[in-house]
Amino acid sequence: MKKRIATILVMSLGTLTSFAQSFAPPAGQPGSTAIHKDSSIIQYWATGATVIRGWVDITDQSMGVVSHGTDSDALGPADNPNVVSLGDGGMAILTFDTIISNGQGPDFVVFENSFNETFLELAVVEVSSDGINYVRFPAVSETQTTTQVGGFGSLDCRYLYNLAGKYKANYGTPFDLEELTDSTGINIDSVTHIRIIDVVGSIDPQYGTPDRYGNMINDPFTTPFATGGFDLDAVGVINVYSPSTSNIKEDNFSSLEIYPNPTKETFLIKVDGEFDYVLMDISGRVIEEGSIYSQKKIALKSEGVYFLSLENNGKRIIRKIMKK
Repeated sequence: MKKRIATILVMSLGTLTSFAQSFAPPAGQPGSTAIHKDSSIIQYWATGATVIRGWVDITDQSMGVVSHGTDSDALGPADNPNVVSLGDGGMAILTFDTIISNGQGPDFVVFENSFNETFLELAVVEVSSDGINYVRFPAVSETQTTTQVGGFGSLDCRYLYNLAGKYKANYGTPFDLEELTDSTGINIDSVTHIRIIDVVGSIDPQYGTPDRYGNMINDPFTTPFATGGFDLDAVGVINVYSPSTSNIKEDNFSSLEIYPNPTKETFLIKVDGEFDYVLMDISGRVIEEGSIYSQKKIALKSEGVYFLSLENNGKRIIRKIMKK
């Protein structure tokens, strides 16, 4: 009898553990972190997007890559159903007309187009201060990994954390840069690029995407359609850069001068000492890089928004340059 009772107790505990929900519930429920697309806390939207398509089915690459939507469907306010599908392992790099900063609460929000609270297609999210080095948010999936979630299967968002696509259409998943405060290679007060990478939801380690603990992230798989994978709707910015929120000590750059800005053709950079610099266009493509000693003049060929990253003694600062 004792053995039987012990067996029942273990089974009960196992059941409770497997159904424990650790994270925020669906949109509209108490404790949800979902942010509606019309929320007044969203200040800006992505203005540049570069999409690298993923496979229709990563296990059968003869089917090619997904094709639904265009890069421009990821720009501006969330406007489901105008989305771009990433496909298995596909990615999108978003840029902005502002610099994202670590402020109070969430700093930006990512929108997908799920038609309900349980058909969720997920993506991991990474950020960069220079368009070259990216740091990933520590994603967690507590969804079981014993049985594969099918292509039209369901997920419970209460098992998901730091994964874009956690909420249904028109409700975004928030991300807080404070969580990356101890990361190297990133200035959380000066983020210029966000990279969103589709979760390949296979529980087979040969194909799937692990979370921060090495657990495979189980989400609908396969989805062998032109619309397969994460469907990116929009990325909204909540907290933006200002000198008062930057953790860079401005006195390290007190001699810095950049003019004219906006410019019609060239601009001049003046510094005190030697600085490394990287000039990027709004899509994150490196236009020019090198070192500056005292001063340097740079010519811009095309109109638009550029980002200039300057580094000295381990400190980095980013300035937006405009050519009209």
